[in-house]
Amino acid sequence: MDSLLVPILLFVACATVLAAGLLTVGSLLGPKKTGRVKEMPYESGMDPIHDARRRFDVRFHLVAIAFLVFDVELLFLYPWAVANKNAAGLKSLTNMGVSQLMIFCEVMVFIALLTAGFVYAWRKGVFQWR
Repeated sequence: MDSLLVPILLFVACATVLAAGLLTVGSLLGPKKTGRVKEMPYESGMDPIHDARRRFDVRFHLVAIAFLVFDVELLFLYPWAVANKNAAGLKSLTNMGVSQLMIFCEVMVFIALLTAGFVYAWRKGVFQWR
């Protein structure tokens, strides 16, 4: 067997044993109470007795959109930060080439737009739960 394959197979075996063990211990030691409330098809906190086309509060959607906006921010900033990592850190603006300076300015504009969106959401009261 190849010596490079042994750590991968060991990791897969440990992960499989751990997952099976946790599921087994949870099913053996976990509570087994059943009842009318536990068997209800909805767990969103909304009572399923009313009409299915009932309107949700807009705040649920606003919080979800705000979360997506600020979560996607990290997805765009992380690769840029990794690509600019070097021994000296970020170079000073005077030593940067034109392309690096342009990329840096684009990222700063992106952060400014996200900050404006955060301030707008804050002023509209999206983060205040009533």
